[in-house]
Amino acid sequence: MNGNWCLIESDPGVFTDLIRALHVKGTQVEEVWSLDDQTLEELKPIYGLIFLFKWQGGNDSSQIPPEADLSLDDDVYFAKQDRGLAMTNSDSIRTVHNSFARADPFITEPTRAATEDDDLFHFISYIPVNGALYELDGLSAGPVNLGPCTADNWLEKAREVIQERMARYAASEIRFNLLAVIKNRAELYHERISENESRLMEASASGDSETIMRLTEENSVLSQKIEREHEKFRRYERENSLRKHNFIPLIYKLVQIMAERGELENRIEYARQQANKRQRDRAEKKKQSEGA
Repeated sequence: MNGNWCLIESDPGVFTDLIRALHVKGTQVEEVWSLDDQTLEELKPIYGLIFLFKWQGGNDSSQIPPEADLSLDDDVYFAKQDRGLAMTNSDSIRTVHNSFARADPFITEPTRAATEDDDLFHFISYIPVNGALYELDGLSAGPVNLGPCTADNWLEKAREVIQERMARYAASEIRFNLLAVIKNRAELYHERISENESRLMEASASGDSETIMRLTEENSVLSQKIEREHEKFRRYERENSLRKHNFIPLIYKLVQIMAERGELENRIEYARQQANKRQRDRAEKKKQSEGA
């Protein structure tokens, strides 16, 4: 791709496959549907959060809180989103990233500069490192130290920052996405089953029938969860395969059939009307947000 980077979906299956291809073991990525305590508790242990939002331009993502610290911890890796830096030149990372590019047999034009009509989305990550919460934003000058935190409260602090960002854009934007990098669920459940089996041996030796029944039922539930995780990963594999598949020959054949049946012109006109409607809706929404 001549050094270019393709666009990828903000999807847990895509990110999970991506980090596995980079040889990151024992983790997976899950979508976070709510920031309430119960949801976050169910996902623990959480290693980091990835926040996706529509980039507003100007002073939004690079706006650094006045209390933030830009000093760099030796254990924090940061790749500034600019030309000529190590991450941009990393063939291995780019190859894995671009493996999710859709097959395109057409010759595309050279990459053009984005315009104000384009929807540009941006990722920001939040991770706890050495007792501090860091914001990693490729558009910032460096990693932002958001202050001290502990293993118990870093999610609470990150939640406050993310909710503040969402509130800032709420009047004009509702498209947000939050992903969590977590411990591999199947491995976690296997560990819990092993722990329960050790307790079962102790309970059997002491004749504790109540504990035996409780742990046996718990292991049965954990086994079901493991199977659901395996099915989810099989679904990820199918979906990612479809993402990478070249459907152009199929589409070409369908268009050819519609043309032979005399249906193509009506379909084109309908698509043109829908495109114009979406354009008017975007213009109206932009006008309303500017007047708010």
